[in-house]
Amino acid sequence: MAQAWRCKGLRWSADGPELAWDGGRRSALTWGKRVAFGVAEGGVRTCVGARGHACAVRAVVSGRSTGARCEECARLDRAHSVAADTIADDPRPYHVYLAWFGPGMTKVGITALERGPSRLLEQGAVCFSWLGAGPLMAARRTEELLRAALRVPDRIPYAAKRAVRSALPGSAAERAAEVEDLHARAVALDAWPESLTREPCQPVDHAGVFGLADLPAAVGDVTELVAGGALSGRLVAAAGPDLHVETVGGRVVVLDSRLMTGWELVPVGGGDELTVPVREFKEASVQDGLF
Repeated sequence: MAQAWRCKGLRWSADGPELAWDGGRRSALTWGKRVAFGVAEGGVRTCVGARGHACAVRAVVSGRSTGARCEECARLDRAHSVAADTIADDPRPYHVYLAWFGPGMTKVGITALERGPSRLLEQGAVCFSWLGAGPLMAARRTEELLRAALRVPDRIPYAAKRAVRSALPGSAAERAAEVEDLHARAVALDAWPESLTREPCQPVDHAGVFGLADLPAAVGDVTELVAGGALSGRLVAAAGPDLHVETVGGRVVVLDSRLMTGWELVPVGGGDELTVPVREFKEASVQDGLF
């Protein structure tokens, strides 16, 4: 029987995206590289545990879950989490940022200063700029200020990000325009926390890092892995947790790499293969009348 590997998800480094595996192994991902794996017949997806600890009961979890955690481990994972807003005493300085994912999709968020742009790569931000830096609670207040005063969301659904990646504006200047406009309006707001230092607008573009130039439109996204299923093809782009893979018949599908965690994955043969459930993207309909 082929050796099985447990995937720990997609990681972003200065050298680009990598798939991480239990045991410390990393697989660097480059455009054109073949991505190929399957789930053995009879395989089940088990909980990945919480905060570095294995699940005590190795609970079976849903194939559609991006978290791959049972209810108890999910609770433990969020019990001490800045993202879940369950801690307020983190002494580290934080950045407030504006991130752009496509036309009309700009969000505000925070990330620890020491992490640099890693959080933006993990979210698939095509363009971003720092807005300010300071203590955690000041960063939180600024985030809330932008939501209330400028109606800037703090979340953009991954489905919305995927839908526009192959049709983004062609130049970095066009991609930065909404971030620059929102940055100018944000720093002009009253009630800006005194302990948060404003930072100049310096947009950073990730379109090249993600491989989005001339990206073929995807026909759909993988909804889950299943026992006996397989996916293989040529990697054409990666953004956030998503892998854009050209597979059977030259069709591009999007695989959220978080769906790979918790499974025992095995190698597959040399040809392109797609035997996992895929949800096809619906083309936008054109309304030709009022009724």
